[in-house]
Amino acid sequence: MKSFMRNTTITSITIYKLDVPYLEPFVISLGEITAADNLLIKIDTSCGLTGVGEASPLRFIAGETQDTEYVLAQSLAKVIKGKNPFEIEDRLNDLENAIAGNYTLKSAFDMALYDLAGKKAGMPLFRLLGGADNRIIKTDMTVSINTPEYMASKALEFKKKGFHAIKIKLGTTTEMDVARIKAIRESVGSDMPIRIDANQGWDMVTAIRTLKALEPYNIEHCEEPVPYWNNRGLTRVKECSPIPIMADESVFNHHDAFRLAALGACDYFNIKLSKSGGIYNALKIIAIAEGAGIKSQVGCMNETRYALTALTHLVAARKNIVHFDIDSCLMQSVDPVTGGIEYCDGGQWKLPETPGIGAGFDENYLSGMESVTI
Repeated sequence: MKSFMRNTTITSITIYKLDVPYLEPFVISLGEITAADNLLIKIDTSCGLTGVGEASPLRFIAGETQDTEYVLAQSLAKVIKGKNPFEIEDRLNDLENAIAGNYTLKSAFDMALYDLAGKKAGMPLFRLLGGADNRIIKTDMTVSINTPEYMASKALEFKKKGFHAIKIKLGTTTEMDVARIKAIRESVGSDMPIRIDANQGWDMVTAIRTLKALEPYNIEHCEEPVPYWNNRGLTRVKECSPIPIMADESVFNHHDAFRLAALGACDYFNIKLSKSGGIYNALKIIAIAEGAGIKSQVGCMNETRYALTALTHLVAARKNIVHFDIDSCLMQSVDPVTGGIEYCDGGQWKLPETPGIGAGFDENYLSGMESVTI
């Protein structure tokens, strides 16, 4: 077995532009999203196994696009082709040494390598990572920016569908954001958890003023109230806010996590595979969170159910993750994924027991996508 794994090599890598339309435009403080313009990586190996990974670039958060990733992925594929896919740390270091940043693209390679490792071990990914399928994992559902009346109606719709918590996109003016939350709270009642996300939309003064004004509405936490670069400002907001603060865009990787933990800048980390560079770095962020006494949430960009399956494996493997924002595929008008997490009533996700990530893509759907093989 050791000799077999030592002699296995990457024989080819196929890169797809993966386009998935949304049911309706999704609006946050940074811009509007109408479709998931993602990237898919398939790694074929000499042992006959194939690993699959998905990246979800969001240009106004990660500075990456599907087009830039499609070109760069071809160069990175050449860097690791012919090498051993089971030496995950070495392969990811190869990519890191080849180009700085581009964490979203690297997350697809990372995911494909972990998928291969799980398949080779004959284990679902969460078990390979030391976890167990013994948690109830329920996602919240997100309401994008609109009028207070429309947002209140969407929140009530999600409550009636059985979602246990809702996440509200904010980040405009204090007056409008408070009006939105007031209308939503009146619509869903006093007991339903409400989480808010400003997506860097406020400056420090506005953030403090708005969060204090929102105190009566029983908000569970607030994500990224100020621009990602303003770590001192984030620390000040946390010190003054009556609502717990979650770092999102300001914590891409483990180096960011260490810096924010040292500053005491937040109460939670929000971990996204397309932001962290994948599972390998996400595990490092969680370790730092555990050491600093910080809890974590997992979140998503515009991933399909495939990448969200990988994310849910991570949840099952680490108890430090206490909030689950795994809803992007529920906003998409088609589902090109086979296998994977199963959606149950009330936003609950059920993990597959199949080896690796335990999901794939409809080949008929992929046949309509632009692709190239290295």
